[in-house]
Amino acid sequence: MVGRTKKAQISVYLEPDIMDLLAHYAAQRDQSMSLIAQAAIASFLSPDSAERQEAALARRLGQIDRRLARLERDLGISTEAFATFIRFWLTTTPALPEPAAQAARAKVSERYAAFTRALGRRLAKGPQLRQEIGEDVGGAEKDGVGRS
Repeated sequence: MVGRTKKAQISVYLEPDIMDLLAHYAAQRDQSMSLIAQAAIASFLSPDSAERQEAALARRLGQIDRRLARLERDLGISTEAFATFIRFWLTTTPALPEPAAQAARAKVSERYAAFTRALGRRLAKGPQLRQEIGEDVGGAEKDGVGRS
């Protein structure tokens, strides 16, 4: 093969669906099907293709790891916020006398349904509290008002 100066032509038989994909891809990129096929074959035969795939996989796993770490952090924040609220509520809310407690128990289903509807509206509406906290804390640090 040494001494070849011009491109060689080959004939390749492709399944119709693969041919359609090739034509569509080439049209999207405004490139010839020959150029796309040449690049695909060169990539397939490249000795470093396994390393590139491994590097891409490692990058993707790194992204997933960072997302999981953020989820874990957000869950920790949510748990701590909820526990703080419950402690505060338990220490500041006096026990009701028995007649009032019976009336409150009778009203609990209605109030809980209202709570879940309000929560659903809040979640569907837009930014969640965890995003607002991050923006508030980030804004305070940028203004120089952060904790010391």
